[in-house]
Amino acid sequence: RERTIKAARGKIYDRNGIVLADNQAVCSVSVIYYQIKEPQKVIKLLSQKLALSEEEVKKKVEKVSSREKIKSNVPKSVADEIREAGLDGVKVDEDYKRYYPFGTLASKVLGFAGADNQGILGIESRYDDVLKGTDGKILTLTDYQGIEIENAAETRVEPVNGNDLYLSADYNVQCYVQQAAKKVLKAKKAKRVSAILMNPQNGEIYALVSLPEYDLNEPFTLIEEYKEQGKTQNDKLNNMWRNPVISDSYEPGSTFKIVTATAALEEKKVTLQDSFFCSGFKLVEDRKIRCHKTQGHGAETFQQGFMNSCNPVFMEIGARVGAKDMLKYYQKLGLYERTGVDLPGEANSIMHKLSKIGAVELATMSFGQSIQITPLQLLRAVSAGINGGKLVTPHLAMEKKDSITKEIIQYEYPIKPGAVSEETSQTLRELLEAVVAEGTGKNGQVEGYRVGGKTATSEKLPRRSGKYISSFLGFAPADSPKILGLVLIDEPQGVYYGGVIAAPVMAEIFQNVLPYLDNL
Repeated sequence: RERTIKAARGKIYDRNGIVLADNQAVCSVSVIYYQIKEPQKVIKLLSQKLALSEEEVKKKVEKVSSREKIKSNVPKSVADEIREAGLDGVKVDEDYKRYYPFGTLASKVLGFAGADNQGILGIESRYDDVLKGTDGKILTLTDYQGIEIENAAETRVEPVNGNDLYLSADYNVQCYVQQAAKKVLKAKKAKRVSAILMNPQNGEIYALVSLPEYDLNEPFTLIEEYKEQGKTQNDKLNNMWRNPVISDSYEPGSTFKIVTATAALEEKKVTLQDSFFCSGFKLVEDRKIRCHKTQGHGAETFQQGFMNSCNPVFMEIGARVGAKDMLKYYQKLGLYERTGVDLPGEANSIMHKLSKIGAVELATMSFGQSIQITPLQLLRAVSAGINGGKLVTPHLAMEKKDSITKEIIQYEYPIKPGAVSEETSQTLRELLEAVVAEGTGKNGQVEGYRVGGKTATSEKLPRRSGKYISSFLGFAPADSPKILGLVLIDEPQGVYYGGVIAAPVMAEIFQNVLPYLDNL
């Protein structure tokens, strides 16, 4: 007869060696029908110790099989009491249960492992083959009825534990981001608040938060906010587990003006001093498309139009670039492909086909409407815009440590150069720093640091539903970005402008994170 000895799953660490996913020693209890001599005693003991009904235990004890599992994930102290009772036919085997020391922290990133220790979501699922070990076994000699042969030696094949995984995520940064997101979630009674911090030079993700988060140690327990969402229990759980930064596309709104500006600057269709006039709206074919400032900005340069987040200015430069070249830059900035992030369930963008783009579509695309991308696609595109034109691969796994040889193997991710020129990149950094210094993003300022950024307030579909996503994209230091972040506030109540409610969240995150990173 063969009995399994469970292998411990590899641990998951943050970039500084803090354990984010660990194992707890537990046991599994089973019975072997042909070896049970006192069935009543066995039924009584197991139902008492394992908090199961006698009826349930009786069914399993009386089932004619070579081995019947009664319960897994049994605490070691309880299993020891069962073992000490010394009843024939009752087997107690060592096992492991996944344990997350910080409960809800980074739940949408880590995911969890199921009862059989298999990764189900997030990093646990994506790197299951790395983290799961190889089970060992105990081989026992029995006769044809399954009764163990006395004095026959058991053969034991030792398990091989899983490999450890080290992430780019930083426990402290994740805590700072979660804390700031929690504050605004409560203050604005929002449906959801998501935030992501990434190194725009190499794609390392420092933190990814999407509130409300769930308890990784109790992943099948619905938290209050998700009890109403979805028709079935499964729908509700899937909504709770979902990572919108990766799996949901949205209309980015004004943060997407960075992409339009990139195309216009690269194609030499605009200079910073070009003159524009905003009367509060622009007529495109038969459509009157408004600016957020309904009385208009009046005469302004391109730089001022960028700082004011003026829609008519961007409609004008979108028209100058033209649909064909605009799509060329979407391609160069990676907006037609998934980012390649090492998390399961990544969505792709929803874009117009070139043949379907008329003047109205081109106008709305230029300020981030009528197209849909994921928050991570936006971050990747903007990274290329501000880092000198490198298209990075956002990622979390940095290295794995072999459980036997202790050898450390580093993961490598593609970086494609040449998305935009260094000259355009420098101009974009200066423009975005001006937005925070004296434009719509001034609530994103952080004393002692040069911050660049862009605000957005995008109306959710269907239009005129009164539901918005307020966001702020920020980076620092502005002249040589080491960190790039995006905050999304989904369906805030009351004031919903990105510059008013999302920019201060990023400022608070940067106030904590920038000095912390400087000291590392």
